[in-house]
Amino acid sequence: MTDTPARLLNLLSLLQTPREWPGSELAERLGVSSRTIRRDIERLRDLGYPVQATMGAEGGYRLAAGAALPPLVLDDEEAVAIAVGLRAGAGHAVEGIEEASVRALAKLEQVLPARLRHRVSALQAATVPLTGGDGATVDPHTLTVIASAATGHERLRFAYRKGDGTETKRLVEPHRLISTGRRWYLVAHDVERGDWRTFRVDRVSEPFATGARFAPRELPVPDAAEYLKRSMAGLQPTYRLVVTFRAPAESVAARLPNWLGVPEPVDATTCRLDVTASDSVEWVALRLAIVDCEFEAHEPRELVDHLRELGARISRAAL
Repeated sequence: MTDTPARLLNLLSLLQTPREWPGSELAERLGVSSRTIRRDIERLRDLGYPVQATMGAEGGYRLAAGAALPPLVLDDEEAVAIAVGLRAGAGHAVEGIEEASVRALAKLEQVLPARLRHRVSALQAATVPLTGGDGATVDPHTLTVIASAATGHERLRFAYRKGDGTETKRLVEPHRLISTGRRWYLVAHDVERGDWRTFRVDRVSEPFATGARFAPRELPVPDAAEYLKRSMAGLQPTYRLVVTFRAPAESVAARLPNWLGVPEPVDATTCRLDVTASDSVEWVALRLAIVDCEFEAHEPRELVDHLRELGARISRAAL
């Protein structure tokens, strides 16, 4: 890579990932010599980026927080606004925010100077969100610590509260964070149990990266999302969900969450959802009710009964 500005931008992008990069790995990634990497690191420092270097076999380069925000295309107000927005969205598991937002938050908080971190924390603490669901909110700090450890391939320790309330201590090799829209999950290899596990992030507390690196393992399935699906299917009872909607398939699909399935068109004005589901019928009923079209629930019988009771209750409330 002979284009120096482009190479510097690529180098900066790598360094903004929260991990330590050996000079040899950076040189290999960018297709240049280690000597060129050292010169480019000095150029970034001259531009105000606080690049730290450590010596030894495990040493390398990483971007640290400085006394001032590095010369990004963001002023202080914009940086605070982005950080607060990402923390609020990540903390309340907004559907569609996905892991990319958590990675962005981890990068931004890594380089925020102390004065801006204080402003972000103060604004977050003074804000009371209006949330629904089961109250399974996630601390944004927990998400960023996990995301940083997964990206940097560092073993992670945390306290974990199981479904029955039992408290345990875990040492894991974090693989991926997954958002299902309502909750965040961590797919990781449990070191002490010697097997892959999934963890609800809202039950994780006191996470910290140990600094011990690990070589990434290969999942027993194609990807982390598939592993989570199989894991959840093994823990929850499933049932056949069959619903007919009096609206075009594309219109209904736009209002249904991805995890609930994709309706198939019957004709131009009707579609049908026929999937295997595991969520509670109460939650599915609420999701169906906000699709904003006429529909008929066929299966399971528990859903049909619940919708009938829910409709009667709402009708009484409107009297």
